[in-house]
Amino acid sequence: MAAAEAADTQLMLGVGLIGEDEGALPRSPAPQFGLRLGPGWPLLPRSPAPPAVRSDHLSTVEKDTNGEVLWVWCYPSTTATLRNLLLRKCCLTDENKLLHPFVFGQYRRTWFYITTVEVPDSSVLIKVTHFSIVLTAKDFNPEKYAAFTRILCRMYLKHGSPVKMMESYIAVLTKGICQSEENGSFLSKDFDARKAYLAGSIKDIVSQFGMETVILHTALMLKKRIVVYHPKIEAVQEFTRTLPALVWHRQDWTILHSYVHLSAEELEALRMCPGYIAGFVDLEVSNRSDLYDVFVNLADREITIAPLAKEAMTMGKLHKEIGQLIVQSAEDPEKSDGQVIQRWWPIGSGQEEWGGLVLRAETLPFLPCGSSLPIHPSINAQDISLKTREIFTHLEPFSEVSGDGEKLVLNFEALKQRRFPPATENFLYHLAAAEQMLKI
Repeated sequence: MAAAEAADTQLMLGVGLIGEDEGALPRSPAPQFGLRLGPGWPLLPRSPAPPAVRSDHLSTVEKDTNGEVLWVWCYPSTTATLRNLLLRKCCLTDENKLLHPFVFGQYRRTWFYITTVEVPDSSVLIKVTHFSIVLTAKDFNPEKYAAFTRILCRMYLKHGSPVKMMESYIAVLTKGICQSEENGSFLSKDFDARKAYLAGSIKDIVSQFGMETVILHTALMLKKRIVVYHPKIEAVQEFTRTLPALVWHRQDWTILHSYVHLSAEELEALRMCPGYIAGFVDLEVSNRSDLYDVFVNLADREITIAPLAKEAMTMGKLHKEIGQLIVQSAEDPEKSDGQVIQRWWPIGSGQEEWGGLVLRAETLPFLPCGSSLPIHPSINAQDISLKTREIFTHLEPFSEVSGDGEKLVLNFEALKQRRFPPATENFLYHLAAAEQMLKI
């Protein structure tokens, strides 16, 4: 193996360590977003999430001419559990021998990004047919890490040693910049985290499912469990990464698990999440009704609501209005996915509010005070955000401060006295439950 030739260097650098978390890079707190129902209302927190895995690292996996796949190098360290999970995600271990140039996903709040290349005859990696660069990080930014890992791949192809890769990796971590093998540099600041949220196409989702898109919107509003199946991982990832934009007011991509296997530890981690979007390429997941409230068969363009979720997901006039809004907006030729809506949320020294979303400048480490945050430039964000705010205003007259004065709770009797249509009342009740507003 090529990496074995640099064994002395690796040992000197202390790489290749497999431990519980030893040597893992420190993690910064995730940005905190909350939802305010109206002026003067307290901030509603996000739902609790499973503990994060502290494993920011860089690794190399090789497949040699004998067909053997080995994890050959790691810096600074990772856990045995995470290593085994990443080997599953790496297409070099697939029996069908399909090459997936880039995949990404999440496991216990750690994002993984894997780029795989075939080794050309001209490379110094004589005994290697393919290799994967595996990188884990605390942030969701597929475009950033796809570009960075491609640069690292070119370095490995040229030098056949992980030393240059490690130098570039440390440079990006510490300075946000590294030189590429060609002309120019890789700059972290060129990959704004907000753009990663905006990369998907809501318009494509609506073109596939039409009015049924409102089922996905409702499930996300109620923080239900959505499972998406397609035999091609690229289709799964493109579709699932877009779904959180349907509830743009939350700006919460931690609910996204775009590449999941039916393994015990991955399913255990998934069950710890109060609501999620999980992508699978194994059709067997369709028989696992314990994993989902809504099942999306992307290959057949079918959406199924699980029996136990049908009561909470009952549709009415309100949902019809939302569905029509989404479809009409998607079909508007003047609203394209590439169009940027010229409207901004100013972020001052305190907090600002738009569409029910409260943004605190001190919790946005990537956004300096005095700068601006653009709203979703895709076709639906402004319309859906405004409609979402309208939905939450329905709850305002029926909410009261709890006895301890710490949070807002739903007065269910007041809601019943309003005599909403049954489906609307049912939806508002379950929405309050999703926002942890029910009295205990």
